[in-house]
Amino acid sequence: MNAREGTPIEQVRLEALRTLTPPARLDLASFIEREIRLPEGLSATPGRVHLWPFQREIANAISDPEVERVTLVKCVRVGFSFLLASAIASHVANDPAPILLVLPTEQDARDMMVSELEPLFEASPSLRGLISADVDPEGRNTLLSRRFLSGSLRVVAAKAPRNLRRMTIRILAIDEADACESGPEGSPLTLAERRTLSYPDRKIIIGSTPIYTETSNVLRAYEQSDKSIWELPCPECGVFHELQWGDIVWPEGEPAKAAYLCPHCKASIPERFKAQMVEGGAWRSTAPHVITHRGFRINALTSLMVNASWGNLATEFLHAKKNADTLQSFTNTILAQGWDSRGGEALDEGELQSRAEDFGLKSIPTEVRIITCGIDIQRDRAELVFLGFTDSQVLILGHDVIYGDPTGETLWAETDDALKTRWKHPLGGTLGVDACGIDSGDGATTDHVNAFTRPRFSRRIFSIKGVPGVSRPAIEASKSKGSKLMLIGVDGLKRKLANALSHGASWRFSRDLSADFYEMLCSERLVLRYSRGQPVRIWERLSGRRAEGLDSTVYALAVRNLVGVDLTRRENELRGVGSAPTMPAVIRSKWMDRGNWQ
Repeated sequence: MNAREGTPIEQVRLEALRTLTPPARLDLASFIEREIRLPEGLSATPGRVHLWPFQREIANAISDPEVERVTLVKCVRVGFSFLLASAIASHVANDPAPILLVLPTEQDARDMMVSELEPLFEASPSLRGLISADVDPEGRNTLLSRRFLSGSLRVVAAKAPRNLRRMTIRILAIDEADACESGPEGSPLTLAERRTLSYPDRKIIIGSTPIYTETSNVLRAYEQSDKSIWELPCPECGVFHELQWGDIVWPEGEPAKAAYLCPHCKASIPERFKAQMVEGGAWRSTAPHVITHRGFRINALTSLMVNASWGNLATEFLHAKKNADTLQSFTNTILAQGWDSRGGEALDEGELQSRAEDFGLKSIPTEVRIITCGIDIQRDRAELVFLGFTDSQVLILGHDVIYGDPTGETLWAETDDALKTRWKHPLGGTLGVDACGIDSGDGATTDHVNAFTRPRFSRRIFSIKGVPGVSRPAIEASKSKGSKLMLIGVDGLKRKLANALSHGASWRFSRDLSADFYEMLCSERLVLRYSRGQPVRIWERLSGRRAEGLDSTVYALAVRNLVGVDLTRRENELRGVGSAPTMPAVIRSKWMDRGNWQ
């Protein structure tokens, strides 16, 4: 078997394909540039489309009938959503089929339909009206489900498994696959793929910015592909190379002068040669024996966007590396690489305690502008953690325990007093608690927590409940009617906390914190487990450890998102510097001028 014959499984599929009556070969790149028009608001350059050099081969792999799967490991703003929308348009116009587009959430699905698909169809004369609501004479179209002649389109959220049942599809497209988390029924990607089994000529397209290396859906799919990389030629020696972050260099303290250092000839290539290099770029397969699964990997170093110049990216990196969260974002979205989420496994309470400083609630540092509180309720006590926030750091100011029965009144009265406390600030004013989250998820004390928080909602004192899922928002209001419950994405927040603690600079600790608190802060570890055959990283408690301090810290971190305080204004308030009050406009009634008002 030579390199182009593929595996036996691939050969079986190709044989099956050749028994079908093949449709006319659709060159997606040509279709896009001939038929697609971008509307105002969808692109900075509306009108006729001219694909970037790296997009053409990806587009044509999507339309190649002998390619079953296409996987793209991508940075931000490479136009993958546009390619998906264009592929759907091509099928609707030329090769009708049942099509399923999967995105992480319902809001993502709605945004895709309203902001990408509908405007693209409306702006392109040859496509206008093909998926509009009046195509189906029986009126069965909805916002996210459209029927057209000999085919259908559904745009669904991965987080609801019911969306992936009771359908048979030939074209499956998945955007932001790494944000599609496994649930009780297993991986939504696997569930969606099972819907395609009836079609020997199926097409499965997956694209995503990678998130976590160990659990990445898109990185795992890419490893099973032909693993193509986007290489650019060096203007000096002509050797093709995939640009990596280690190839970008700049003089000390001058990131704006960043350049590409060719690893072959060691020439320093300035930014002005990038456009020439990109125009001559080419995809190279590193696993050419795989012929029915094309995989592509591209990062932002080859982008021609102004904001993606090497100088801008170097400047962004110098800022990002100061904080674990921003460094992860840079790694994921700019370099298109997964982040190693095992940072929490290396946490050591002794090392954290050694970083303690001489501050606390009674001696608040000058730079603190906001205070939040997280409270974990136990059967005989409430554990409170107070966090202080600057413009770039988080300070653990204090940890307090209030003993008492949470079903009685005394504990809640003392808790209320603690949350009403105001502490002197070095600038002259005082600071109090700006927001507080109290855990109400254990069932036994839920009613008592709610009875405490409900009348204090205006003080930003909330009942909260932790919910699993790395991609869950840090905090969001429950959608239950009449509920004032806030839902906390604890898994993502714990990863954020573990990353920050392991990188050091962005979190600081009060000398008032006990050794027990540090043990609680380091009481859980990320471990790799398999659920329904899919790798997942979950938090597990260390044997014999309490976790109330960790949980309360997470709650206090979450409710920071609910404090919309302008930091400059807060500083002025603390200094006692106030702006002149804005007087309300007075609208004089004509009735006052009638002379008979006495």
